[in-house]
Amino acid sequence: MSSPRLSVENLSVEFSTDGAWHPAVRQVSYQLDAGQVLAVVGESGSGKTVTALSLLGLLPATARVTGRALLDGTDLLGLDAAELRAVRGNRVGMVFQEPMSALNPVFTIGDQLVEAIRVHRDSSRAQARQRALDLLRLVDLPDPEQRLRAYPHELSGGQLQRVVIAMAMANEPAVLIADEPTTALDVTVQAEILALLRDLRDRLGVAILLITHDMGVVADIADHVVVMRDGRVVEQGPVAAIFTEAHQDYTKQLLGSVVSLTASATAQPVPEPDPGAEIVARDGHVAVAAHPAHRSIPDSAAVNPALLLDNLSVSYGGRFRSLVVRAVDRVSLHVEPGEVLGLVGESGSGKSTIAAAVTGLVTPSGGQVQVAGVDITRLGRRAARTARGRIGVVFQDPASALNPRATIASSVAEPLRLHRVLAGAALERRVDELLDAVHLSTSLRNRFPHELSGGQRQRVCIARAVALNPDLLIADEPTSALDVSVQAKILDLFADLQRELSFACLFISHDLAVIQQVADRVAVMHRGHLVEQGPTRAVLTAPLHPYTRRLLAAAPVADLAEQRRRRQAWQELNAAGHRG
Repeated sequence: MSSPRLSVENLSVEFSTDGAWHPAVRQVSYQLDAGQVLAVVGESGSGKTVTALSLLGLLPATARVTGRALLDGTDLLGLDAAELRAVRGNRVGMVFQEPMSALNPVFTIGDQLVEAIRVHRDSSRAQARQRALDLLRLVDLPDPEQRLRAYPHELSGGQLQRVVIAMAMANEPAVLIADEPTTALDVTVQAEILALLRDLRDRLGVAILLITHDMGVVADIADHVVVMRDGRVVEQGPVAAIFTEAHQDYTKQLLGSVVSLTASATAQPVPEPDPGAEIVARDGHVAVAAHPAHRSIPDSAAVNPALLLDNLSVSYGGRFRSLVVRAVDRVSLHVEPGEVLGLVGESGSGKSTIAAAVTGLVTPSGGQVQVAGVDITRLGRRAARTARGRIGVVFQDPASALNPRATIASSVAEPLRLHRVLAGAALERRVDELLDAVHLSTSLRNRFPHELSGGQRQRVCIARAVALNPDLLIADEPTSALDVSVQAKILDLFADLQRELSFACLFISHDLAVIQQVADRVAVMHRGHLVEQGPTRAVLTAPLHPYTRRLLAAAPVADLAEQRRRRQAWQELNAAGHRG
């Protein structure tokens, strides 16, 4: 039997704080073989990333690491700084969660790839540039010559992640550490990145240490699973055993917390079109697939919708105003009072631009935005500000959505103060009521955002969003940055508040499983166009538009057999799309 490529033995990590050592990782052991994908799963704070960073000496000076980490028999923990530099990017490649922060924004993609190659290879610049081109072709990045000259901000998130993977593979490493490589990506881009990692494993025999909290990703690509909690390994084994015969309650809880598309939504990835449906093309424009029970514009006799978009368009000027990008192109949709409309699509499809137009962060170039019957695009600044007081907003990243210098109570009270609704003791009582509504203890009111967990911070953001009892709540990817168990709790909280307060909601997400759980109807965006809309069940079980079908097939599920079938369906749909 061959030796494992990487063997971690009784690895422990402690951090020094206030003169005392505090354990973060305790006695972790696992093995990774060549050509294998080992997934390390667990919630934030479980020690997944700390364990991986300790292997390459990337922890701060306050950390103390013990145990062994044998890479082809060499103990990484016994190497000095110079020896570790020779390993990093050479024998071991690293792919981080956020590609934009892993790349230098002031250097071109080519400059950074060439540097990564020449650090470890005796190559001329011309040879390194040719190697960089080969690497971009290896990761299937289109127009590699052009991409070499591009800066990071000129590439999409999926393209940037391909560049980071190319950089990690520059010197043909034995081990690739991928830390949440798909968390920030749309489902279709995520499917492409997973296919790329699978291909690299199969073609090059690279061993992949995958750190993730997405059990659908684990089902798609992993061979072996290590489950961590509070710095310890609680269970490990082959992926089939973990998914079907988990022994530990925590593993079962983790699997049970996964929000996945139900069997009814995934059983037929390529259904026959509904004979009662219609596909409407306006002015030679992109066709909108509408299901029979759907009305794109409500009847004039009906109650004013909470939100009405009528031929909304938003354009952005290109570099030096030489180009105009139509981010949203003549979109019409509505949200009825008390209804949740799920808005789905990839990054760049126009979802968040629509939210920005409704909240006044961007100015529409055409069409109307009505909130509760009032066209806010034609109001003066003061009147528009008052009208937007009827809109609450929950953003994707709670850490950046809260003022780090303001207490929790101050953040929740901000809209009440801004619109001069309450003051003094009445304001303080209302803040306590809001914290209680989102299941946060009032003892947290004087804490700052960095003193709360991610889930707690998002609860604060929700409390602030509903402070003025809005007619319309806009939730822009409110759970995508959260662990699966925290995500499930936030979705339960959202459902409870929506039932209690009866607000209408525009719920923006690329996660179709989340949309299936919360939305009454679904609208699908693609490249600035609305391509399909209808009742949630109809759209998710019998999609009409080819793009919606690809989106559905790309969504991973935490079921091994189902995920294999869906991967096959996605590959077939993707191939058909390229042929078309």
